[in-house]
Amino acid sequence: MNLLARLRRSLVAVCLILFLVTTTACTTTAPSDRAAYRLEGDRTTYSQIERGNTAQGQEFGDWVVQASQGLIKDAYVRGNDILGAVISPQVRPTEVRSLAKSLMQGFEKNFPNRNLTVLMYAPDKKLILTARYDKQTRQIEYEAAS
Repeated sequence: MNLLARLRRSLVAVCLILFLVTTTACTTTAPSDRAAYRLEGDRTTYSQIERGNTAQGQEFGDWVVQASQGLIKDAYVRGNDILGAVISPQVRPTEVRSLAKSLMQGFEKNFPNRNLTVLMYAPDKKLILTARYDKQTRQIEYEAAS
């Protein structure tokens, strides 16, 4: 990988982390497209419904889409401890993990003292990465979808 590509990738990750960590998750816009998930054994499927099943989750899901500046096409929050995000085609596969980490940091800031999960979906809405945050160890564990 050449130096310019590596610099671009690092800059995108740092900017997104700073943006998500330093802004608040408050919006006043009406929800548009809705997203949800359903766990089926070891598979997670994605379908269209609401962005959040609580008011706080709804606001955070709306904010994620707006704040991502086109990197996230759609998002949802369930139970204030699961965040699902559909990435746009402009996000490279090598950037998905750093984007999930950025989302997890913003998610933890808005929903503290919880074990959290971030589900990352490809533009075709297939699950590609699961990130789990353990509140005790303050560590994130990543698992690529099979």
